[in-house]
Amino acid sequence: MRRHQLVLLFFLSVFLLAGIPCRGQSTQSLTLQDAEKIAIQNHPQIQAATYLASAAAAQVTEARSAYYPQAYGSLTGVEAEHNSRVAAGALNNPIIFDRFAEGFTVGQLVTDFGRTHELVKSSNLKAQAQQENVVTTRADVLLRLNEAYFAALKAQSVLQVAEQTVKSRQLVADQTGALQKSNLKSGLDVSFANVDLAQAQLLLIQAQNDVQASNAELSNALGYSDQRTFQLVDQILPSSPPADLTLLIQEALKSRPELIRQDLNVKSAQSFATAERDLSFPTISVLGTAGLTPYRQDTLDSRYAAAGFNVNIPIFNGRLFSARRNEANSIAQAQEQYLRDLQNRIVRDVRTAWLDANSAFQRLAVTEQLLAESTQAFDLAQSRYGLGLSSIVELSQAQLNKTQAEIARVSAQYDYEGRIAFLNYQLGQMQ
Repeated sequence: MRRHQLVLLFFLSVFLLAGIPCRGQSTQSLTLQDAEKIAIQNHPQIQAATYLASAAAAQVTEARSAYYPQAYGSLTGVEAEHNSRVAAGALNNPIIFDRFAEGFTVGQLVTDFGRTHELVKSSNLKAQAQQENVVTTRADVLLRLNEAYFAALKAQSVLQVAEQTVKSRQLVADQTGALQKSNLKSGLDVSFANVDLAQAQLLLIQAQNDVQASNAELSNALGYSDQRTFQLVDQILPSSPPADLTLLIQEALKSRPELIRQDLNVKSAQSFATAERDLSFPTISVLGTAGLTPYRQDTLDSRYAAAGFNVNIPIFNGRLFSARRNEANSIAQAQEQYLRDLQNRIVRDVRTAWLDANSAFQRLAVTEQLLAESTQAFDLAQSRYGLGLSSIVELSQAQLNKTQAEIARVSAQYDYEGRIAFLNYQLGQMQ
C-alpha cells in the first residue's frame, strides 16, 4: 500500500512542477485574424519573396534600357613618340598623336527586329510571375499559421480535459480511500483508483508538453525567433463543406496563385525563345560623337565631330545562336509540361481536401454522440459503484471511455476547422 502512495506522490510532484510557468513569460491574447496580420507583416519568407519580386521588376527596366540612347563622356590624354603607329595586333597602322581631348558620344539602337521587344516582354511576364510568388508564399505562410493555430487550440482544450480528468479521478481516489478505511471497499479498489489517477496525471503531463510544443510551432508560424505563450480565441465553427466538387475544381484552376505564376512562366519562356530566335536577324544602330582638343599636335583640328550608322548581320558563329534558340524552346516546352502537371495536382489536391473536410464534418456529430453516451455511462457507473452494485473495473472503464470521448470531440472540432482552412488554401482563397 505504501508503494502505491509513493508512486502517487511522485506523479503529483511531476504534475505540480510541470504546471509552474516560466518567469518572465507573458501570455498574449490572440485571434486568428490578428495572427494572420502579424504573420503577413513579420514572416521572413514573405519578406524574402517581396524582395525577389522587387528584383524581378528591376530586370524589366534593365531589358527596356536598350530602347534608349546610350550616352557617355570621355577624357583622353596621350603622349606618343614622334611618328609612332600601332604596328602589331591590328590590320591597319593608325598613327598616334600627342593630344588631350574631351568629348561626348551618343549611341542609339534603331532596330534589332523585335529581339529587345521580346526580352522586355519576357522580363515583364517573369516579374508578374514573381509577384504571384509573393501571393503563393503568403498563402503557404497563412496555411501553416492556420494549422498551427488550430493545433494550439486543440492542445489547450486537451489540457483542460486532462485537468478535469485529474480532478475527477482524484475525487474517486479520495472517496475510495475513505471507504477502504471504513472497510466498505477493498484495497484492490484503492489500487485501481490510484492507477487511474496516475494515468490521468500522465495524460496531463503530456497535454502540458503538447501546449508548449504547439506554442513553439505557432511562434515560428508567426515569424518570431523566440517561443511565446498565447491565449487563443476560439473561432466560429464553419458550416458544412460546399456540395459541388466540380465548381470547386473550376474555382481552384482560376484562383490558385501557383497556377497563375506557372502560366506566366510559360509565356515568359515562350517570349524569351522568340528573342533567342531573333538573334539571327540584323541589328541597326547609329552613333554620334563630338568634342574639343585644346592640346594637340599641329596636324589635328581644335574640335572634332562625326556621325554614322552600323549594320551587323550575323553570318556564322559556330551554330551558337541556333543552339541558344533550341535551348530556349526546350525550356519553354518543359514549362508547359510543368503547367499541365500542376493543373493535375491541383485537381487531385482539391478533391482530396474536399473529401477530408466532409469526413471531418461527419466526425463532429459522431463524436458529439459518443461524448453524450460516454458521459451518461460514466454517471451510471459512478452511481452503481457508489451503491455497491458494480466493481471498480466498470467505473475505471467508464472513466476511460469518457476521457477518450472528450478528447475525440475536441480533436474532431479543431481537425474540421483545420481541414476547412486547407480546403480554402487549395481553392486559392487563402491569400
